[in-house]
Amino acid sequence: MPQKHSPQTRAKALRELLPDVTPLPPLNRAHAPKSPPRPIPAQRLRDDREVLNESLSDQDAWEAGLEAGDELNFLRPGLASTTLRKLRRGYWLIQRELDLHGLTVAEARPALVSFLNDCLRDGARCVRIIHGKGLGSKNGEPVLKRKVASWLMQRDEILAFCQARRTEGGGGAAVVLLKSARREG
Repeated sequence: MPQKHSPQTRAKALRELLPDVTPLPPLNRAHAPKSPPRPIPAQRLRDDREVLNESLSDQDAWEAGLEAGDELNFLRPGLASTTLRKLRRGYWLIQRELDLHGLTVAEARPALVSFLNDCLRDGARCVRIIHGKGLGSKNGEPVLKRKVASWLMQRDEILAFCQARRTEGGGGAAVVLLKSARREG
């Protein structure tokens, strides 16, 4: 049975056998981890973000068919009008909230896209989006209110939305009903 020797014993024996040889200096190498880290698909992530941002145009909400009054109301065609009535009355529990007021349009759009995608992924059904009343904007006009309405109508996952009840933000917020995460069929 062969004897096991430590690396130090083997190195000493080798130096005794080869006295005229000068050992090489140790290499300054980093040792690779046992499993390499997973690559980050940076380009795909950038492409996905760009597609999401472009999926919401800046078309005016009123051109897209929103009622011309001050109150936000939208119901996806083909849905019962009771859906909007239930949404107004608080039939669904608000599961998530996004506060956009104080943001610029350029900041609000990606924030809304990301929020909606997270809600859909996590199965949230009813959410509140606070867009503000426009008191701090030029001419006191609610710029984000119109933009948010337009952006929401462009998303197929949005079934309905309406102005929040007074206790939930009133004219400065919208309550949104998203498609159910359950698969039909």
